[in-house]
Amino acid sequence: MGAIITLSLLGILILYLGLFKAKNALLPVSILGLLGALAFELYYWNIEAVTLYKGMVLFDHFALSFSIVCISLTILILFLSKEYFNSFSDNIAEYYTLIIFSLTGALLVSSYHNFAMLFIGLEIMSVALYILVGIRRKDKASNEASLKYFLMGAFSTGFLLFGITLMYGATGTFDLTALKEYIVANPTGISPLFYGGILLMLVGLCFKVGVAPFHFWTPDVYDGAPILITSFMSTVVKIASFAGFLRLFSTVLVPLNEFWTPILLTIVIITLFVGNISALMQTSFKRMMAYSSISHAGYMLFAILSIGATSASGILTYAVAYGLSSIIAFGALILVKRHIGSDQFESFNGLGKKNPGLAFAITIAMLSLAGIPLTAGFIGKFMMFSNVMNDYHTVLLILAAINAAIGIFYYFRIIVHMYFMKSEEESQVQLPVNFQFVFGLAVILTIVIGIYPDLIIRLI
Repeated sequence: MGAIITLSLLGILILYLGLFKAKNALLPVSILGLLGALAFELYYWNIEAVTLYKGMVLFDHFALSFSIVCISLTILILFLSKEYFNSFSDNIAEYYTLIIFSLTGALLVSSYHNFAMLFIGLEIMSVALYILVGIRRKDKASNEASLKYFLMGAFSTGFLLFGITLMYGATGTFDLTALKEYIVANPTGISPLFYGGILLMLVGLCFKVGVAPFHFWTPDVYDGAPILITSFMSTVVKIASFAGFLRLFSTVLVPLNEFWTPILLTIVIITLFVGNISALMQTSFKRMMAYSSISHAGYMLFAILSIGATSASGILTYAVAYGLSSIIAFGALILVKRHIGSDQFESFNGLGKKNPGLAFAITIAMLSLAGIPLTAGFIGKFMMFSNVMNDYHTVLLILAAINAAIGIFYYFRIIVHMYFMKSEEESQVQLPVNFQFVFGLAVILTIVIGIYPDLIIRLI
């Protein structure tokens, strides 16, 4: 709880710094505050986990692991934000505050033990993002993305709340342990209301993680939002949403897997094909990343579809690999777009010759996203595939392999553009020190996890 309180106070402090025009202090104070929150999470690691505040939250290794990942990725994203928000407005304290408040919601979603906290966490996380997506007030695409995200977010919240209501109507509780006891005590007498609640919650959560056929908001919102906000949404927000998704199904709904497995299996197959085929058709790097994020959400659903002892560690590994690679990719896009003025694939032409260091970082990110061995992405994908293999989902495994091959094709297009196509622009892309630090750290972690996966697999 120390991390959540720290982040809440930090957000208010940043607002006051903005009020007193301490513009240069915003980024250092934000990062110091996040490091303080990270220290709290590490401190609680060796303390026995018990539910707190009448069962509202549970800070077990599962919650702490996902919270640490979310905070760490946010620190990397904030490092990239130096001078980024200045182009939008002179008053930038609100941007840092909203990111920190959204992260606070993400930590609540990772550690909830009661549906009330799940709802509060999701709303804190989402409301801040509705504003962040539309921070370019004079940009029609940004405004459209914000409105679309708000409407679809409100729509999904309605489904989620209705599902929670039906489950409460059947059991009389919001507590996860009590919900599980209800299922165990009534193996053949589960109320139809409860099944209806599962379906509606599944719809609401699928909206939040952006899987097909509930994905329609994702490409336009990711495309319309500022690149840095897109990187935050596609990493921290998605990871926290999957943590909440997995906690509900692994803690409560495992005994009813015969009911929801066919539905989730259908969603996974649709998601893989929609995400990958759509990404294959793109010529914009940003939209390609948006559609590929849908396909990655499909792979992450494997851990929920085949819930077992390795599901949590598998989804954590996949999330870390995907988060690191996405930050490199979106960070590189910021630099390339700033230099060339376009986010089309052609903007990356000749980068291998002009900026070998930047091209190497992008290459590692693309290889990891494609799931190539010796990268963290390969370990994540291997664990997801192992999960479904253990449950004998052979057809899904074959379809996933086909989709993985499609993914390799469109990620390698970027590498081909960088190393085998000539650019009309001969000048180098400027690579600031903060970007060098983030790219270097992310590349090292991607390779280290790819070679020594036990570093992260054994955390949970």
